[in-house]
Amino acid sequence: MTEEIQSRDNPHLKAVARLARDAGARRAAKLALVEGLREVERAMDAGWVPTEVYFDPSRAVEGAVARVDAAERSGVRVVRCSPRAFDKISYRENPDGLLAVGPAPETPLAALAVAACPLFLVAENVEKPGNLGALLRTADAVGADGVLACGAPADLGNPNLIRASIGTVFFVPVVSLSSPEAVRWLRERGIRIVTAEPAANIVYTQADLAGPLAVVVGAEDAGISAVWQEAADLRVRIPMLGRNDSLNVSVAAAVLLYEAIRQRSGR
Repeated sequence: MTEEIQSRDNPHLKAVARLARDAGARRAAKLALVEGLREVERAMDAGWVPTEVYFDPSRAVEGAVARVDAAERSGVRVVRCSPRAFDKISYRENPDGLLAVGPAPETPLAALAVAACPLFLVAENVEKPGNLGALLRTADAVGADGVLACGAPADLGNPNLIRASIGTVFFVPVVSLSSPEAVRWLRERGIRIVTAEPAANIVYTQADLAGPLAVVVGAEDAGISAVWQEAADLRVRIPMLGRNDSLNVSVAAAVLLYEAIRQRSGR
């Protein structure tokens, strides 16, 4: 069924606009907002089923109409909006006229699969949506088995996180849990914990990263907590040869994860 909304004052639009800007409202409703054709396609291709799709035909890019029609045929509520009405719910500077609302992605810990030689990324207290989204892209790029988001509750329905991850959050398993719980889970499965710490004695290229591994990174200002410092089986540092003393958290994670992949490949 297709509806049409012309007015910016429509109550449905106001509710969606609130979800886009209010993390508490998103968490309470357990909903995610996905804007943009690329992100919507990736989410739906991964099996995500939206409950609503908002569409501005005047901004339609190639492929958007087909995606909207497919959603409509599957029973998803489709709302066609005027440009002014769509601007009410859009959070992008140059929207392409497509926004979907549906269940927030998250993988239960019990459902997290463990490969024979697993590689996990642990992100502790990484609250900035852009950083966490970039970490998810990195985890996908190296074929990591999943991401453990520890400390502050991860807002996986945050539209900026979804945008930064380019929809990766819908197909890379992400589990939100406490740091002690994550440490216990890794210990029970024989997965070594490696932390990146500026004061570590071992340079990451000299460390053995070839076996079952969990790479732990933390917020750039505070680093990792004492829980992970005490739990670490291996502490490594990334040499900083310039004036700055740290890398962006997603860059640091990429450096360590790709070194682990290099060692696993025997090169």
